[in-house]
Parts: sequence; structure tokens; C-alpha cells
Amino acid sequence: MNTKEYERIAGLYLDCVYRVAINGCKNYADAEDVVQNTFIKLWEKENNFEDDDHARKWLIRVAVNECNSLWRTPWKRHTTSLEEVTQEPVFSTPERSTLYETVRELPIKYRQIVHLYYFEEYSVREIAGIMNLSETAIQTRLLRARKMLKEKLKEAWQ
Repeated sequence: MNTKEYERIAGLYLDCVYRVAINGCKNYADAEDVVQNTFIKLWEKENNFEDDDHARKWLIRVAVNECNSLWRTPWKRHTTSLEEVTQEPVFSTPERSTLYETVRELPIKYRQIVHLYYFEEYSVREIAGIMNLSETAIQTRLLRARKMLKEKLKEAWQ
């Protein structure tokens, strides 16, 4: 991959990869590490992509794998994160803020799929390809995540 193509792809998808990383890590510093590792792998990639959509899917898949690798390390398994003292996203309504926080509280296997489906607007088939899971598994996880969100949000509103 040449420098010009790398810069073009990085410019197009940096925000998307960062959002996926934040969603997967729940920590801004770790998310930045995941983004950096993802773009290092992009730089080292020898093959070119078929089109921009292929590049986007590849980058998301690598970012998800990097997040998963991060959580498998002994360091992460035996530590707890300090509460972030960074800026949180600003929402137009309190309901959206509550929804965002509730989604962030989901287990990672549900949170990633909810993020890809609702925020990145991928179809179930595309998510299945990105996550290397069956479409049925994605649909099941979406169903379970929606159920968890419904229960948690119902409690929050009462």
C-alpha cells in the first residue's frame, strides 16, 4: 500500500475505527492504542482493497480483534480501570445520554454488535462477516441485547 492510499483510507475511517475501539474498550487510552495498532496493520497490509466498503469492514474487523486481544491479556484481566476524567459525548436530550450509558454497560459481546448495528448501520449479514459469527448468532445477540436494554431502561425510568 502506498502512502497516498494509506492516508486516504485513514482519513476516511479514523473516526469510525475510533468509535468502535471506544465501544470495545470503554476506556479512551486503550481505544487509542487499539486505533494505533489497527492502522499499523493497515500500513503493513500488502494487498489492496476491492473498494472503500471492503476497507471499512476490514478496519472494523481488525479493531474488534484488537479490542478482544486487549481484554485477553493478563494485565487487563487482573486490573480495574479508574473512572475516566475525560469529556463524555454531549447529547441533545437526557434520554439519549441514558441510552448511551446503558449501551456502554452491556457485556462486550452485545455492546459491539449493538454499536455496529445501530450506530454504524451495518446489516446483520455484514456484522456476521465482520465478527466471524453466523447471522443467527448475531440476531440472537441483538435480541438479548435489546432485552437487557429494555429491562435496564425500564428500571431507570421508574
